Amino acid sequence: MTADGPDGVPPLHLPRRTRTLLYGALLLLVAAVVAALAIGPGTTLAPLLAVAPVLAGATTRRARVPLLVGAAALLAVGLLESANAELPLSVRISVPVTVLASTLASAASVVLVAARERELFQVRTVAEAAQRALLRPPPERIGPLRVAVRYVAAAAEARIGGDLYAVVETRFGVRILLADVQGHGLPAVETAADVLGVFREAARTEADPGRLAERLDAALTARPDGDRFATAVLLDVAPDRGPVRVVNCGHPAPLLRRAGLVSELEPPFPAPPLGLRGLTGDSYPARRFDPEPGDLLLLHTDGVSEARDAGGRFYPLAERLPGLHGGSPADLLDAVLTDVGGWVGADGLADDAAVLAVRWEA
Repeated sequence: MTADGPDGVPPLHLPRRTRTLLYGALLLLVAAVVAALAIGPGTTLAPLLAVAPVLAGATTRRARVPLLVGAAALLAVGLLESANAELPLSVRISVPVTVLASTLASAASVVLVAARERELFQVRTVAEAAQRALLRPPPERIGPLRVAVRYVAAAAEARIGGDLYAVVETRFGVRILLADVQGHGLPAVETAADVLGVFREAARTEADPGRLAERLDAALTARPDGDRFATAVLLDVAPDRGPVRVVNCGHPAPLLRRAGLVSELEPPFPAPPLGLRGLTGDSYPARRFDPEPGDLLLLHTDGVSEARDAGGRFYPLAERLPGLHGGSPADLLDAVLTDVGGWVGADGLADDAAVLAVRWEA
């Protein structure tokens, strides 16, 4: 059972189990009226009719629905009481008052819930606009590359979080960033916005991807809340199918799928996350590989690799990736997220998840 909400608010969708319970309760009310007529004088089941407007209010976002159902319930109470002259006066007064009170309370609840849903809908609309401004969708094709990205917030009402991505075409080639900022909420979003701003500017001026990572590290360190850090992967894709340089800043290793086999592109040696380089003084080394036509490189955040099933096991992305197929990188990412959703079950993701795929076309 569904009902349209106020303008600008999506319709109310009830789970099948809830609808079944509501239908059963309505049948119970009908049975109560029939039983009240059959029991005879001196007793009544009319107080059960006070439940009717409450159930009606749970199925709609229009206040007039519980009011109409409540009016019908009051009419039924009047008919039952007129047919039962032996009821005490206290019952004749208390039953209509109870039905009227439940009707008004249900209508007020519908108005309040609808107002809250309208407010939440407006906030989510603003969040979507902020996400489009912050996380700009990359072009589907850049030279020989086909690119796709998917982002899923763990909290559906949040829409955006600390995971971030960017694809920038420069005179040095295509620069790609996928990162995961420490923490959640507005502070993580603000940090992500700073990292993206620095990356989009520095990607066009820094020829060396290691130096680009150092620029991002310095930007995080210079923030007022300089205790935040971010894991990240930087791709430097040279023009004309040249070598690819991968800089890994404490992030889950990218996965390379070539001829049906999947391997991890581990860095030459571990490097600190962005914002923590001052603690170690290490540089950000780059690993090189030569792409071949048909190669697919998958970047992901730990919201995917650390997704757990009911038994607490991590999602084995490298093992399951060879069996996931799609006609395009976008189709493959949809298959990955569908598989992750099946792995975690009804509990859903515990952390934001971002996946980005790059495929070299023949």
